[in-house]
Amino acid sequence: MQAWRVHTPGEPREAMRLEEVPEPVPGEGEVRLRVLAANVNFPDALLVRGQYQIRPPLPFTPGVEICGETDDGRRVIANPSLPHGGFAEYVTAPARALLPAPDTLDDAEAAALHIGYQTGWFGLHRRAGIRAGETLLVHAAAGGVGSAAVQLGKAAGATVIGVVGGKAKARVAEELGCDLVIDRTSEELVARVKEFTGGRGADVVYDPVGGEAYTASAKCVAFEGRIVVVGFASGTIPAPALNHALVKNYAVLGLHWGLYAAKDPAAIAACHAELTRLAADGSIKPLVSERVPLAGAADAVQRLADGTTTGRLVVVPALEALDTARPGTPEGGSR
Repeated sequence: MQAWRVHTPGEPREAMRLEEVPEPVPGEGEVRLRVLAANVNFPDALLVRGQYQIRPPLPFTPGVEICGETDDGRRVIANPSLPHGGFAEYVTAPARALLPAPDTLDDAEAAALHIGYQTGWFGLHRRAGIRAGETLLVHAAAGGVGSAAVQLGKAAGATVIGVVGGKAKARVAEELGCDLVIDRTSEELVARVKEFTGGRGADVVYDPVGGEAYTASAKCVAFEGRIVVVGFASGTIPAPALNHALVKNYAVLGLHWGLYAAKDPAAIAACHAELTRLAADGSIKPLVSERVPLAGAADAVQRLADGTTTGRLVVVPALEALDTARPGTPEGGSR
């Protein structure tokens, strides 16, 4: 089978190589899955660069989230067992952790439902306890993680402020349903939030960016507000001033969603049931901006790492056959 592999950490376009390799053999408690679609996540870029908290043995295949098909024909959502990640034609995954892919979503959408939406749901509901009528501020609102939080916030009855970088991303955030969109490249974020909220600030802040985004969040979070720290896509890990949290009476909440698999796996299944319900009634739908063939995976990971994408890029191996059958179809183009 074909699979992308990393022999030496580095930038995705240079470090990832598409190779012919044997199909992975399931270990005890694992199943083999044919990859229908593999979502591109920021951790994939960190894995390739050797900067993620988990470092699989070299060589490895990145790709932490897929929609796949079991040998008996079931369509499922899974986190592949590294080092045999999802940017390949086949993977192995723990059988006990498989989740049914919602019938209302296609393969690419189902592949993008799991990590980003689970992180959003746990962050907003379990950690921040968001309530209807509160104001939610989402950084990187047009990205894969941010767009999920926007949709989940609206589904929870919150007023949502989306922060983006640039006019194109602002249009995406508006289409997602944000009540206010702030373009951080041309507007003063703190002043706009204070103006929109009548001086109160945001009750909940969802921050997958870190760096300057966190600094601004601390300046415009409301009394008894909650800042949910999800990641550091900016590359800068902030050092919160705890005296500031004390005098303004707000909370800083960390979220490592992956821990729930070990600490409370039943909660992941319950969350998936809720996400499936929300997908069925149209409250959420992964924003898949581009479906790319397997040959385009390294470029897709690089573009995500560079921060030039909106929504989700999803690798769909079956598109390779379509490209061959239809000459002239641009590689990586949406279909």
